[in-house]
Order: sequence, then structure tokens, then C-alpha cells
Amino acid sequence: MINTELDQLYERRRGHWRENRRWSFVLLGLWLFSTLGLIYWPDAWDFQFLGWNFSFWLAAQGILLFYWLIVATYSAVMLRADRRWGLDEPDFED
Repeated sequence: MINTELDQLYERRRGHWRENRRWSFVLLGLWLFSTLGLIYWPDAWDFQFLGWNFSFWLAAQGILLFYWLIVATYSAVMLRADRRWGLDEPDFED
């Protein structure tokens, strides 16, 4: 009986880790594209935005917002995955 419970826990953890890796690779890919594609190749983004060149605005402000969005997405997705795989921490009452 204990063996089957441990096997189930092992399978849940494997599934959770598989989902974690998939989302990590996707979000790291977005981070790589945004860093290299949008910052280091600014000639592709040569137009005016709020009175400044868009590439300057993107490097100064926009990319930071995008990084924050990546972190927030990862946090929300992993919270949902923890609940789905039954690996979330229980809420404790004071």
C-alpha cells in the first residue's frame, strides 16, 4: 500500500517537473528573443514612439515591462501547476 502511494507521488512529481521544464524553456525563449531580437538589432525598430526612437524606448522601459510579464506569467503558471498536480502547500490558519 505504501509503495503505490509513493509511486503515485513520484509520478505526480515527474509530471509537474515535465510541465515546469516546458514552461521554463518557452519563457526563456521569449526572454532570449526579446533581449537579442529587440535590443541588439534596433535597425528593425526604427520609428518614432512617444517622441523617441522606438528602439531607445524599448531598451530603456519596454523590455523591463516585458521581463516583469515573463516573471508574472511563470509565477501564475507554476501556482496553477502545483495545484493541478496536487503538490501545493496547504494553507495554515493562525
